[in-house]
Amino acid sequence: MKNSHKQIIRYLGQFMMMIGLICLCPLVLLIFYPSEYKDSIYFIIPGISAIALGFIITILFKKVVQQKLENHQDSVLVVLIWIITFFICSFPYLLTGDYGFTNSIFETVSGFSTTGLTVSNVGELSHLFLFYRSFTQIIGGIGLILVFTSALSDKHGMRLYTAEGHSDRLMPNLAKSARLIISIYSGYILAGTIAYYICGMNLFDAINHSMSAIATGGFSTKVNGIAGYNSFAIELITIVLMILGLTNLVIHTFLIKGKLKKVFHHCETKFFYGLMLVFVPLMALSIVSKTVNFGEGLRVSLFHFTSGISGTGFEIKPFAELSSAFIFFMIIVMIIGGGIGSTAAGIKQFRVWLLIKSIWWNIKDRCTNKKVVRARYISRYDSVMLVTDKDINDNNTFIGVYIFTIITGTMIFAFYGHSLEASMYEFSAILGTGGLSAGICSPTASPVIMWTGILGMFIGRLEIYILFIAISRGVKAIRRR
Repeated sequence: MKNSHKQIIRYLGQFMMMIGLICLCPLVLLIFYPSEYKDSIYFIIPGISAIALGFIITILFKKVVQQKLENHQDSVLVVLIWIITFFICSFPYLLTGDYGFTNSIFETVSGFSTTGLTVSNVGELSHLFLFYRSFTQIIGGIGLILVFTSALSDKHGMRLYTAEGHSDRLMPNLAKSARLIISIYSGYILAGTIAYYICGMNLFDAINHSMSAIATGGFSTKVNGIAGYNSFAIELITIVLMILGLTNLVIHTFLIKGKLKKVFHHCETKFFYGLMLVFVPLMALSIVSKTVNFGEGLRVSLFHFTSGISGTGFEIKPFAELSSAFIFFMIIVMIIGGGIGSTAAGIKQFRVWLLIKSIWWNIKDRCTNKKVVRARYISRYDSVMLVTDKDINDNNTFIGVYIFTIITGTMIFAFYGHSLEASMYEFSAILGTGGLSAGICSPTASPVIMWTGILGMFIGRLEIYILFIAISRGVKAIRRR
């Protein structure tokens, strides 16, 4: 066995111990809800088992020197970590006997990918399970690799962090970046919890909704979610938290330091608020009727726009009550998604803005003297970024693959008897890791539908390329044997 393969196994052993700790975390709630002790066994069994197995693997491979992995093996390791996390963390659901294997995996993937689609009867879940769902979303939103490698290997962890799809480095090393990122999100969760509590939520619901909103996850402790509170104040708090969740982490550092000029210099900030100014009024007009005035339409549209573009999935009006035009606008914003380096998914605003700019540059070049060579720049963070032809080609390829994936998923859903409108709405939400649903993925849905959804959530969270690279490396390794 090659040393690099042994390294991967040792890494997996270390990660399994931390996955086990994730399973055990909900047990803290027994202090406040001791009557729910019967549910503790569902978390203890997979938690202790994962820690024990991970410890054994680590001991067996303790002599393996951890060094730089071979080309693209970091991507393979990232994919394996996520798959093992899904498998182990699905056992609390599976052991209850209320979920089959497929639905257990679906609920787990939906949590860690921050999608928020659920096959659970939320009204019947214990506090332990409700917290577990929200906790998986904040861990997945911050990033499994960031959380895990910050405690293991600062030297090689940054490569894994980058392989997970994170392109921005807040601090010189991973450990400092991790502390800063966790501190930022912890501060937002605390502020959101306090705000929710002041506006009428009980403390448990406030904590869970704050975690779900900032993680752009969408799991709720209530059957009707945010809509069940019927509170404009709670909706506004949720909107603010979702916007913070979809915002690039680097921009958060500027925001905290009060450097607002740098915040609004960034292309994604300007693009997001431009989209809001265009889409929200159009969406509001599309649902104005005898029962919904323009003011109420604005309220619904602002909430759903933010929920859709952030990939959160909270809703205050069900799919069946939305107009076709409203659904069309929602599909567009779900495909666009949040900012690069945020907890949101989708194509990402930076990529869409670069696509728009590249089209404009191409038109401009064709309308002027072709002998003129122009440098192409795009505003990013507090400076400008020089854009090369390779940047444009890579960007266009990613967007093309993303759109092709949406079309494929939509066709699969439509093949099983669902309308094209509902199918595209559902799969756009899935690939954008948003919990908005047309009701296609449900506990009674076909296994093909559910596994298409699972794969879509996984691809959306890891931004497509990482999974393709890992599969390619795996196929090559099998062929060599």
